[in-house]
Amino acid sequence: MSGEAKTSPRFSETTDRHRQRGAELLRIEKVSKVFADGTVAVEGFDLSVARGEFVSLLGPSGCGKSTVLRLIAGLLRPTRGTVRFAQPLAPGDIGFVFQEPTLMPWATVADNVALPLRLCGFDGRRAGAAVAEALALVGLSSFARAYPHQLSGGMKMRVSLARALVTRPTLLLMDEPFAALDEITRLRLDDELARLWQAHGWTVLFVTHSVFESVYLSTRIVVMAARPGRPVAEIAVDAPRPREEDFRDSPLYGALCREVSAALHRAMASRGAET
Repeated sequence: MSGEAKTSPRFSETTDRHRQRGAELLRIEKVSKVFADGTVAVEGFDLSVARGEFVSLLGPSGCGKSTVLRLIAGLLRPTRGTVRFAQPLAPGDIGFVFQEPTLMPWATVADNVALPLRLCGFDGRRAGAAVAEALALVGLSSFARAYPHQLSGGMKMRVSLARALVTRPTLLLMDEPFAALDEITRLRLDDELARLWQAHGWTVLFVTHSVFESVYLSTRIVVMAARPGRPVAEIAVDAPRPREEDFRDSPLYGALCREVSAALHRAMASRGAET
């Protein structure tokens, strides 16, 4: 990256690009990952993701869900197979929200969110505008000067989400971001994420252990078998949007949860889940 100042894309200016749904964005073909100790994390993994989809990867512990995200992000290299994007991706085109917020404790909320922009070479003034917009998106504008130790667990995850969104990524990868939170906070953040996805049309690949969370958020759920991980079922979630609290009480939600739960139990029984 050169030192030339970059112009930060605004959320309103990129909505149309993210809403061009249907065209394939990502294809994973026959991907396997074998670690140095001989562990086969995923094997023969195939998946296609279209623009604007919200795809959840659901499966037992140790089935390679997180490994798949890291392969897509380029943090790991496949042992076999290919991970292909429909177009070359620039730095910042993939946003990653990890299981833990991984915030720098010595930095303010604003400085934590600005980190990807600094790494991509944005100048200070334009980065500041993008950070303010990202914080407003997750409802933390008034906490820009706070430090991580002053925040609740849910607020820390919002900061992590703002940091992932500040570059306006083409693809957002989320690795069980709300799993460590209490149930009330988790439901609230699921609501907010659903609202933001509905408004902006991002492409999201979301890892979760929760059947209920996957049905509430997703357009499609990919159920993975126990290690070595691979897709064994795909379930479309053809439920209307926006999805709000009353959706969780609906017969359709209950039926979809039962269908996904049954597919997950079949996947776990096929080889025996590792925990």
